Amino acid sequence: MQRSATPPLKGNTNVKLVEPPSCSSPSTIVFIGRNSRGQWVAQEQNGLFGGLFVNRAQAVKYALFENGHHPETIIELSRGIELDMSGNKPAPAIAFATSAARRAR
Repeated sequence: MQRSATPPLKGNTNVKLVEPPSCSSPSTIVFIGRNSRGQWVAQEQNGLFGGLFVNRAQAVKYALFENGHHPETIIELSRGIELDMSGNKPAPAIAFATSAARRAR
């Protein structure tokens, strides 16, 4: 009779699976702002992830989850931002904000 090297699991073995953040590096910039309809938008600088939200708090919460909880990489835009998940180059306002953020580092 052989003994197992690993002890058997005891108690509750239920595991809650959580979707991992989409971002692969802590330097991922996420823009938040309002679109032309007044909805809050959060979008990664290259359009890898994003969404529409009913309030700023939810947009920030989503951005923090997706960027690995790095508040320093969230930029709130004073100009309008439209959600674009096409994968094309970022809108001019986003491109401008990205270059300004890089200069500020």
